[in-house]
Amino acid sequence: MEADKSKKLSLNIVSSKVNHKGFGAGAIDLSNVSGIVIDGDEAYVDAGTLHAKSKVEKGIKFSTNRDDVPNGRRCWVVWVAVDRAPEGAYYAGMSACEMLIDTEARRGWKILADHVNKMDAAMKRKFVLEGLNDTEKAALKRQLIEHNPEMWERSPERLKELLA
Repeated sequence: MEADKSKKLSLNIVSSKVNHKGFGAGAIDLSNVSGIVIDGDEAYVDAGTLHAKSKVEKGIKFSTNRDDVPNGRRCWVVWVAVDRAPEGAYYAGMSACEMLIDTEARRGWKILADHVNKMDAAMKRKFVLEGLNDTEKAALKRQLIEHNPEMWERSPERLKELLA
């Protein structure tokens, strides 16, 4: 699946809004979270991930029973939280959520609660990348570096170790 290179998507950067405790306190601010889809050896930023409408999810009827998708290929949504330091933006948190997608049968498997919990982990600046194989890790690392080499360089060593 070749990503559409004509559209330049960006990872969201933390807004400059002040984090006050007034009206709306406790609301989740998603302005610093984006999703990367890993499909085989390809990884790409997909703005549709926040609404479960990424390229691989569109038109798919999802089940919570893995056995309903015997011919599904493994895909991932990787939630990426971006933060800003005095030196500039960096990848601050990241977690991967597995899905099975059978495009031909228009069926898929995913656990929505897992996606929500993993997004929360990324927003809390954690790195949860268990389950990714070497090919998928390489695709994710390549996408992060290609997207912004400076952000990659400023990112925590923990992330670099996990994707080594």
